[in-house]
Amino acid sequence: MTHQQPIIDTSPKVSDEVRQTTCYMCACRCGINVHMKDGKVAYIEGNRDHPVNKGVLCAKGSAGIMQVNAPSRLKAPMKRVGPRGSGEFEEISWEEALDIAADRLGPIRKKNPEKLAFFTGRDQSQSFTGFWAQNFGTQNYAAHGGFCSVNMAAAGIYTMGGAFWEFGQPDWDHTKLFMLFGVAEDHDSNPIKAGLGKIKARGAKVIGVNPIRSGYNAIADEWVGITPGTDGLFILSLIHVLMKAGKIDLDYLSRYTNAPVLVNATEGPEQGLFLRDDDDKPLVIDRNTGKLTAFDKPGVRPDLSAVHTVDGVTHRPVFHQMAERYLSEEYAPEAIADKCGIPAKRIRAIAGEIARVAFDEAFELDQEWTDFRGEKHSKMIGRPVSMHSMRGVSAHANGFQTCRALHVLQILLGTVEVPGGFRFKPPYPKPVEAHPKPHCGVKPDCALDGPHLGFVRGPDDLLLKEDGSPARIDKAFTWENPMSSHGLMHMVISNAHAGNPYKIDTLFMYMANMSWNSSMNTRGVIDMLTDKDENGDYVIPNIIYSDAYSSEMVAYADLILPDTTYLERHDCISLLDRPICEADGAADAIRWPVIEPDRDVRGFQTVLVQLANKLKLPGFTNEDGSAKFQDYADYIVNHERKPGIGPLAGFRGKDGDQAGRGEVNPDQLDKYIENGGFFVEHIEPEASYYKPWNNAYQDWAVGMGIYDSPQPYLFQLYVEPMRKFQLAAEGHGERQPPEHLRERIKATMDPLPIWYDTDQTGNEGYTVNALTQRPMAMYHSWGSQNAWLRQLHGRNPLYVPTKLMRDNQLQDGDWAKVSSPHGEITVPVMEMAALNDNTVWTWNAIGKRKGAWALEEDAPEATKGFLLNHLIHELLPPKGDGLRWANSDPITGQAAWFDLKVKIEKVGAPDDLAESQPALPPIKSPVGTGPEELKWKVGK
Repeated sequence: MTHQQPIIDTSPKVSDEVRQTTCYMCACRCGINVHMKDGKVAYIEGNRDHPVNKGVLCAKGSAGIMQVNAPSRLKAPMKRVGPRGSGEFEEISWEEALDIAADRLGPIRKKNPEKLAFFTGRDQSQSFTGFWAQNFGTQNYAAHGGFCSVNMAAAGIYTMGGAFWEFGQPDWDHTKLFMLFGVAEDHDSNPIKAGLGKIKARGAKVIGVNPIRSGYNAIADEWVGITPGTDGLFILSLIHVLMKAGKIDLDYLSRYTNAPVLVNATEGPEQGLFLRDDDDKPLVIDRNTGKLTAFDKPGVRPDLSAVHTVDGVTHRPVFHQMAERYLSEEYAPEAIADKCGIPAKRIRAIAGEIARVAFDEAFELDQEWTDFRGEKHSKMIGRPVSMHSMRGVSAHANGFQTCRALHVLQILLGTVEVPGGFRFKPPYPKPVEAHPKPHCGVKPDCALDGPHLGFVRGPDDLLLKEDGSPARIDKAFTWENPMSSHGLMHMVISNAHAGNPYKIDTLFMYMANMSWNSSMNTRGVIDMLTDKDENGDYVIPNIIYSDAYSSEMVAYADLILPDTTYLERHDCISLLDRPICEADGAADAIRWPVIEPDRDVRGFQTVLVQLANKLKLPGFTNEDGSAKFQDYADYIVNHERKPGIGPLAGFRGKDGDQAGRGEVNPDQLDKYIENGGFFVEHIEPEASYYKPWNNAYQDWAVGMGIYDSPQPYLFQLYVEPMRKFQLAAEGHGERQPPEHLRERIKATMDPLPIWYDTDQTGNEGYTVNALTQRPMAMYHSWGSQNAWLRQLHGRNPLYVPTKLMRDNQLQDGDWAKVSSPHGEITVPVMEMAALNDNTVWTWNAIGKRKGAWALEEDAPEATKGFLLNHLIHELLPPKGDGLRWANSDPITGQAAWFDLKVKIEKVGAPDDLAESQPALPPIKSPVGTGPEELKWKVGK
């Protein structure tokens, strides 16, 4: 009798329906297929048709189902009934919650709107939240970037009109040498992984520059374990070697950058400024005629070497100054090797490899194009070297100049916007001039006079009151941090507590865990949030907070507005904000409620619309006093930033057949849902490279509503606005900095990239660098309470290099006291060989406070997990000059998280119940503790 194989259903019915939307488990914004069964989420997979991930989905994305089922989800609006920090709340209705919020905010708006400080975390809707704050009338608004990546973004925009991450990407199809600087594995996760797979399959080389060899650096062909904070010095040394060898693209520099622009070289009030014509256009010498002419005149070939003298004033090209500076032996590898921790021979070898690939492996694409001077080109020249960088080089007090140096390195090689190099993603590239300046015109019961954030062009654009004091609570756009394009979120609470520059009435925050992992000086911030004055009133009078989960910050608010999870609300990933574009096309996306909440919660953006309607905010109110929008979905479809341009670029016009520009389409959201939750408009091949100078691209961008007219521009190797601040510090002009800041401005705000050591005054005896990295399985703080993801990172050791382990007689599992001038922690250690010899690090935000996130009090995150934040302060140690200086980049104000210096001491082996220190007292959770087993059944 023959054996009968069991009958197995190899294609079981797993879902009744698939609903396509956009992931929110990290900032990649991948497309996802949400499988539904009996109206519930059964599982989540990648959308193969999506332009970002093309079906790939990481562990975070798949674990999104656990966010929807998380026990830590807030359930209803709440008002505080106990002391701040007690976690004692009473559930209330939405009607009462909105009334409380409106009753607090209404009088502020009518009398003094700046008394509201509205700051948001990484919510991906900053175009909308900024619009709300502008219409409320407060100048005190900003988001996450000020303590994350403003150095990279601002340096990129001031230098070349865009930067890495959402701004651009490597040319994965053609690059042959890829360099990563300071990139942790959570950043741009899926696209980078897919890109690395592409280039490694072709045999391209990957070089990782990072003190820590994990994630992407672990699969790099070459790892450079640099000393933290010295990346800029290393990059400038590469520039020195390349310039000395003549391995730079002179033709590219003369055509597309301000290298040939003439700069006043004579001492006086205009020294260092560009020579300009009557139309304010920078001037160059035309190599064809030898005459002075505007840089963009048809047929001009700018001269990199010509000097111009008129009326006794000499004007020299930017390139002269670059040559003088970077050919100096102070940048020679031998001079900087010890500081960077990289042997001189290796620096020269890396420079040689870059030069070999960029020039010896250059290639051409048979594609005609026409530049902004009207010159026709028969080919597109490829230089197959590409670079990517992120927070690792940005989060230092010299980060802005380091990021500029990296952009200048790419430009000198001619590898930006060419085949094989770095490519911009729409709506970038944009010159600084295409961006707004910051505004602070506050009037009672009025909208602000313009956008809060922007790009200053000089001292006249600083946000100062008539008495010279800061106009913003975070002191952004002042002499302390002149080019702080994203604001200084990390300074808001301490400034508000100190009443410096002034007191506020209400702190309104969204998705910003400022009482825990999102703040420098965690213990100090908790004290500030709960501090009372001599009358027994809270120093910060009112705190309104919105979050989807019972985070540490919830306990410190007076009013809680509970958010939905990302599968229960509308979101707009917009070209006005942080879109999902690729280099070959403009793309945006939505989220929509694939399921309805089973709790009394509302999407925060809809709550803002409802608050705006109660407050009758302009921009949200029709002339007859009626509400323009009922909820966020209504806003997404019907709001127009200017005629024909709204939050979404796709399916515009009456028939939904227009892209970029077009009248409102009431069925727009339905069109997105039918299309998988996204929209793409591709760029024609003729426009695909050389975007800042390519007529075809410029015309395409105008049609898409990115510009109103073509905006060709030169890359700014030399940033003239920075020189204007230096001139003010030297005593020129009507607007002068305070005396104590003059020398710092002169030293740091150099218009050509420089490197300077970060300020370690007060750190004597603390010699070890300490860093954090976000693991690939996390996105900000909520990943580690996800029931699936916390199994990957339930606790975090302090990783210590072999040398420091031996020096301190440490072994895996031992405990060490780690201290800084600000505080100390006691934590378990683990040896890591692939780590800079004088650097320790840990995963960020694994540690949780007892009582938060619906975790048990003995959960590993609360007992063995820890934060380095307890060692960091928002202010530098005292210098002895009577001032406390911000622990930030002096140019942009970005938080200098990675300048932390510590010392390590072995402590006695604790008992089995030992907990990482400090162990703060538990906080009461408004949602209680989750079940021991999290399980549910979907379908029958």
